Amino acid sequence: MIRWFYSCLMWLAQPLLKRKLLRRSQQEPGYAQHLPERFGHYDQAVPPHSGPTVWLHAVSLGETRAAAVLIAALRAQWPHMRLLLTHGTATGRAEGQKLLATGDLQAWQPWDTPAAVQRFLAHFRPQLGILMETEVWPNLVLGCQLQAVPLVLVNARLSDKSRQQAQRLAWLARPAFTALTAVWAQTQADAQRLQSLGAKVEGVMGNLKFDATPNPTQVMQGRAWREQCPQPVVMLASSREGEEQALLDILKRFWLPVQTHQAQDATDSVVLKVQWLVVPRHPQRFDAVATLIQSQGFAVQRRSAWPASGPNPTAGQPTIWLGDSLGEMALYYGLADVALLGGSFEPLGGQNLIEAAACACPVVMGPHTFNFAEAAEKALAAGAAQRSANLAQAVDRACELSLSDNRLLVARESARHFAQSHQGAAQRLAAALMPFLAE
Repeated sequence: MIRWFYSCLMWLAQPLLKRKLLRRSQQEPGYAQHLPERFGHYDQAVPPHSGPTVWLHAVSLGETRAAAVLIAALRAQWPHMRLLLTHGTATGRAEGQKLLATGDLQAWQPWDTPAAVQRFLAHFRPQLGILMETEVWPNLVLGCQLQAVPLVLVNARLSDKSRQQAQRLAWLARPAFTALTAVWAQTQADAQRLQSLGAKVEGVMGNLKFDATPNPTQVMQGRAWREQCPQPVVMLASSREGEEQALLDILKRFWLPVQTHQAQDATDSVVLKVQWLVVPRHPQRFDAVATLIQSQGFAVQRRSAWPASGPNPTAGQPTIWLGDSLGEMALYYGLADVALLGGSFEPLGGQNLIEAAACACPVVMGPHTFNFAEAAEKALAAGAAQRSANLAQAVDRACELSLSDNRLLVARESARHFAQSHQGAAQRLAAALMPFLAE
């Protein structure tokens, strides 16, 4: 009865979903492409294949990049497999296209109605389903169970906040987690929270994102551009709504007195010695953030308008560099001396700091890192990150670190070592999944 009620709600929500996707497509055209796939209708035929079809679901950009290393490990051990890659976001699907080999398939995740799930499974007939990190949908799990398709959750994480939310909906969440064939968690704390919801946790494998190698060409390009800049570069990385305004409010307090020739003390002056770079988390906000920067009295140089020689050093009117491109975080981390961790200065749980560490870019984060709690604590212990109580304190610390050559060198090396010392999850997961493919 409860699942029937949930399924009815999901069925009734389909027109709202379609309208939302079409509205989103005005800024990101990918959302309007292959729209019928969202509801289990496909125009692509599935040709016969001699090996197993492995379905991997990576909802967004971050999960897709993490999945890349697991896919490579699976191909190495099972070269005849056919990959079916599904996503929920346009950025994830665009990134996923880079991972497809000849004969592989790609589609949108089916909306969680029994009919859409049934059509999805009947069309693609996967031998194994792999969900990345958090994507547990009740009808999707039940559909796989009914069709005898093993469905596993890998690189699994569950914050305490998400666990509490799931427990409030235990009548829906617990059957879904219990019906998963197997779960491999990132950390022991994740494993315990998942087990509290009935998940069959088979082991703790670490985080796949440590195994992802940043694009070396991008890192080198970013560092070459950094060499041309006379000032240190501090980046607000993967910023969320509200954080850009908060940063600009802080910067205005330091810059405006200079414009009116008022004196500055030594603490304030460090902010004036830094070039600021802002990289929003979501591409649909690029234009809005550019407008916001200009409305606050700053000039803006957008990455999309940079010449091949890189951003121009600025003088006179304070200028913010804006990273308005997709798939270039390695370039931005190579360009930055220090990064402020977006999503951690508002109660949003923080963004992934592992890519910054892999690029040897130390991080200053705020108080809210519950989405990546263990990685944040390990980064702190390793000297790859610092924690600040608020954004104003983080700005001071990031500026001071970027201006201290010796401290910055130590922090860079600590970040690099932290990233390298936690690798290996991809090989461990590939070995754990082999029995399913052998069957």
